[in-house]
Amino acid sequence: MDHRLLALVTARPCPQHHYPAPAPEHPPCDSQSTGASSSSSTTLAIAIYGTPNSFDPTQLLEGQQTYIWDSVYDTLLIQDNKGELRPGAAQSWHYSSDARTLTLKLRTGMKFSSGTPVDATAVKATLERIGATPGPNQGVLASVASVEAPDATTVVIKLKRPDGSLLTSLSTAAGVIGDPKTMTSKSAALNPVGSGPYTLDKGATVNGSVYVLKRRDDYWNKKAYPFPTVKIRVISDQTAMTNALKAGETNTGTVDVSQVDSFKSAGFETQHVQATAVATLVLADRAGDVLKPLGDVRVRKAINMAFDRVKMVKQLLRGSGGPTEQIFNPKGPGHDPALDQTYSYDASAAKKSLADAGYPNGFSVTMPSVVFTKPFEPTFTQALADIGIKVKWQPVPPQQSVSALASKKYPMFLIVDGLNTTPIEARNFYSPTGYRNVFNSSAPELTKLLDQANRELDPAKAADVYKEINKFGVENAWYGPVFYIGSDWATKKGITYLGDGSSTLAAIRQFGTAD
Repeated sequence: MDHRLLALVTARPCPQHHYPAPAPEHPPCDSQSTGASSSSSTTLAIAIYGTPNSFDPTQLLEGQQTYIWDSVYDTLLIQDNKGELRPGAAQSWHYSSDARTLTLKLRTGMKFSSGTPVDATAVKATLERIGATPGPNQGVLASVASVEAPDATTVVIKLKRPDGSLLTSLSTAAGVIGDPKTMTSKSAALNPVGSGPYTLDKGATVNGSVYVLKRRDDYWNKKAYPFPTVKIRVISDQTAMTNALKAGETNTGTVDVSQVDSFKSAGFETQHVQATAVATLVLADRAGDVLKPLGDVRVRKAINMAFDRVKMVKQLLRGSGGPTEQIFNPKGPGHDPALDQTYSYDASAAKKSLADAGYPNGFSVTMPSVVFTKPFEPTFTQALADIGIKVKWQPVPPQQSVSALASKKYPMFLIVDGLNTTPIEARNFYSPTGYRNVFNSSAPELTKLLDQANRELDPAKAADVYKEINKFGVENAWYGPVFYIGSDWATKKGITYLGDGSSTLAAIRQFGTAD
């Protein structure tokens, strides 16, 4: 999940989170970020690892699938290539002073690919359906009490409680707008009707193999999308992806760090992004209900001291990444460089901390072995064994990995998560209902900070609170973050990758042309 860039025309947000539309004489903000003319005839060809699960607005998954559905659907807000929220289908928005009512004003003239106008009723219908339908985004809208459409261009979202992550969520899958006439039909899973910059070319698309997108000439933000055609292939492994890039079947993609020089020699442009994901040992059972030792902060701190993070980056990632002791995106306002000095690698000190907690001989733990942990398992096993913690890895089938991690069966587990924006990271990792806080841990100090962050309407003040949340998590060793994983993009001459890690949402806006 990633990406962004350049000059922003919209006004900066005021403390009340009111975002005015771009001035009429200026193009929308992202239309300038590509540095390209919309008249380009270049086709963007990219590969993704897996078949999209569904294009039904209630079932959209983020990650690489976003390249497709974000091109077909408008979202209420947009994350630009610097991770900032900008007008999307909503040209402006503002919160009430108590952060409990969000009012959005829609831009006029938008139409679904079916020709039906996009209005507040469609937004209301989509938000209500996502909130009422079991799926990956239902929980994202858990704070929403009701949605009103007082007129064709006004949407009023009333909240059960303040939600600092809601605005960002409305720039992702939870903020798409579906056509009420078609989105409840069975055909919506494979034949989406949206108001986005592209339509899915059914004649050229083969589900599970290749998805072809055709740009709409009537789209309001057409200049942000310089590619008339986008081809997205499903290729299941990195080697095959690399071969497709070399053979010209695709013209942009990520490559292994060891192959960057060879792609440069072949005339490709390359762009290194230092952090797009984070590998973290989730110390989930902080009350010690399943694994008693984890209920002692001294044990959790000992685990954090067990990792030679610099060495792991060098050996496991070959330098394409960086060590970290925090889970927050280093490009986001919640990140605090000082926190990366909290735990030095010190096996002796870790053993002493375990002994002080009453575990001089260590203990044993079973952790789930899933597809993304396998390359790292030997290194983590050895690091923990060096301080007396014996790890047994239990194989988990790929289709059961999500449910296994959420099951509370495993008191600690290794994950690799794509980086996100600070409010969503705080929600996912520290809220009692956050999907990575699987044991629903809470603490009075943290509860107070989360409530403060959710109510704070001044972004600068909110950033200070998120840093305090981050500090709480690191100092209380709720997690054992180890390293950020970087990515290396190679693009055919004439195509530019615009990302730097500030935004990790996969979108076609992250690519421009050099024409």
